[in-house]
Amino acid sequence: MRILVCPSGFKGSLPPDTAANCIEAGIHAVDPEATVKKVPLVDGGEGFTHAIVAATGGVIHPCTVAGPVGEKVHSFFGILGQKSTEPCTAVIEMAAAAGLSLVPPSLRNPGTTTTYGVGELILAAIESGASRILMGCGDSGTCDGGAGMLQALGARLYDEDGRELVIARGGESLTRLHHIDLSRIDKRVAKTKIDVAVNWHNVLCGKNGVAAVFGPQKGATADQVALLSDAMDKLARVSSAILGDDNAGLSPGSGASGGMGTGLRLIGAQLWPRYDLIMQYIDLDGLFDDCDLVVTAEGGIDDQTPLGKIPAEVARRAKKHGLPVVAIAGTIGPGARVNYEAGIDAFTCIIQRPMTLDDAFIEAEKLTMESAECVMRIITVGRMLSRGKAATLTPSVHV
Repeated sequence: MRILVCPSGFKGSLPPDTAANCIEAGIHAVDPEATVKKVPLVDGGEGFTHAIVAATGGVIHPCTVAGPVGEKVHSFFGILGQKSTEPCTAVIEMAAAAGLSLVPPSLRNPGTTTTYGVGELILAAIESGASRILMGCGDSGTCDGGAGMLQALGARLYDEDGRELVIARGGESLTRLHHIDLSRIDKRVAKTKIDVAVNWHNVLCGKNGVAAVFGPQKGATADQVALLSDAMDKLARVSSAILGDDNAGLSPGSGASGGMGTGLRLIGAQLWPRYDLIMQYIDLDGLFDDCDLVVTAEGGIDDQTPLGKIPAEVARRAKKHGLPVVAIAGTIGPGARVNYEAGIDAFTCIIQRPMTLDDAFIEAEKLTMESAECVMRIITVGRMLSRGKAATLTPSVHV
């Protein structure tokens, strides 16, 4: 068999390349002769910078910035390999400064986490000589509408009485937002072209707004979700006046990364459906040639997966080539059956016995490999049945 393995990462557990290696090992435990093509994929979240830098022969630059809970964290940005005619392009993933994995479980409160470090990454990239920035939005642990980032760049935010808001500590104070002064933002930012890869389905406000949909995943209680929804409404009203866009709170991508999509628009960035940007560097549609089966994976599969997540994007493209698609997930959430309509023919969970989440994280590599082996054994049985003959499967090589 010729099998394409193109997983996303399991957030906070397995990076995409490790997940791909685990799936390959599971496949070869059943069919050592199978040809496996591994293409780990990113969607703008964790791993985005390293994947794009590697694809272009670029360089990673380490740096230290403010993390989402205010303490300094070791972070990084990349400079893409470039042709002489191309501008110096930096690549940044906001998760490297404000990602959920940087927030200790005991401190997960999207009302108080900040994107200040993302602004510091932008300035560091500009200092390095970049005249263009490619930014990935995803896996955030914040919901401050990019307010912390704006502050790091020099913006000032005020309430109705003209008092400056201390937004760097999180988005809850945005409930008092009345005015944003962008006049003191570092002048070099306006001279830098910023292209942002976002989930096009994420909006800032309303019942499908970022606080309501993603707040609970980041640790928000029901009361905090209501408070943050109000904060995003305030940001939308102020941003609409600045941008001249009456629908700023409902524009595609405006809710990306806890509303950072809106904050980035305020500094002149252009938002793009993330695969429109990623596919400039990774030829996703060209992966399906000479392939019999596609195996993809992600940390969680649920009713949000068809809204721009990697397994569904892979499945949609695979179906154009008439290929079957199997997805392996760390967890299977509510409404996961909608993924059948997105082109995923079958999905399975790596957790096959009662265990804590911490144990699942520790054993993620082994569990993913075993899950891939199980998938491959079922597929092999199906092929036997279709040929009308019985056979003996290769014994497992795992210990």
